[in-house]
Amino acid sequence: MATFKEFRNNVKPNWCPGCGDFSIQAAIQRAAANVDLEPEDLAVISGIGCSGRISGYINAYGLHGIHGRALPIAQGVKLANRELTVIASGGDGDGFAIGMGHTVHAIRRNLNITYIVMDNQIYGLTKGQTSPRSAEGFKTKSTPEGSIESTLSPLEIAMSAGATFVAQSFSSDLKQLTALIEAGIKHEGFSLINVFSPCVTFNKINTYDWFKENIVNLEQFPDYDPANRIAAMNKIMETNGMLTGLIYQNTQRKSYEDMISGFGTEALAKQDLTLSQEHFNKLVAEFK
Repeated sequence: MATFKEFRNNVKPNWCPGCGDFSIQAAIQRAAANVDLEPEDLAVISGIGCSGRISGYINAYGLHGIHGRALPIAQGVKLANRELTVIASGGDGDGFAIGMGHTVHAIRRNLNITYIVMDNQIYGLTKGQTSPRSAEGFKTKSTPEGSIESTLSPLEIAMSAGATFVAQSFSSDLKQLTALIEAGIKHEGFSLINVFSPCVTFNKINTYDWFKENIVNLEQFPDYDPANRIAAMNKIMETNGMLTGLIYQNTQRKSYEDMISGFGTEALAKQDLTLSQEHFNKLVAEFK
């Protein structure tokens, strides 16, 4: 099977030195190798923003979509070829602002894809504006007197939307992040993995040191049960969403693909979709 190095290509990432996205890219490549995928088994679909570039940095099928639309594309790819492992990726602005409607409906729909959000609490590619994940009082070019909006909690939203897999990690914790991506890929349903990925250029508040001081790792709680939905929601609120690890997983609910009546296990992309002349004429006749 493929190794970690086989998921590399010759495209050099142009993220800022120190950006957390480097580690997320490495974690995806390591996880793909660890679950015995080949590059042709994986499709990485991304949106717009610094994080959106990741689909071009991994040796796999890739598509760099438009702002906030990574998930509709990823779902289409999965439905067309359910044999592919599909990973969607984007930033907090991409997934929790313009793309939030798609995020919520993808969660409740529960297609068998993994969504990795690179959460840096700011718009990085457009040179540092406040995002839905920025804290109240956060000063940027778009909120010079400090943001007056409340911070969006993606974990609480995911849980209330009926998510079957919710996890969160920190880009510096490569071991944990890789393991969570592996678990997300193996999960039969929609997997949301939010990753704290510091922006070293425009966010001087939520730094690596800040995260290390504020993160609560669920590994500190040996009795924590990720199958307990109420406990998961309570822990999210207790820690103000600053927890890392596998927060919740429901293995009982079927994936969207498995609930579609008549949707075969063979990939649509591999089926013979040729229409006979007789069938074509019958379809046309319905519109006469």
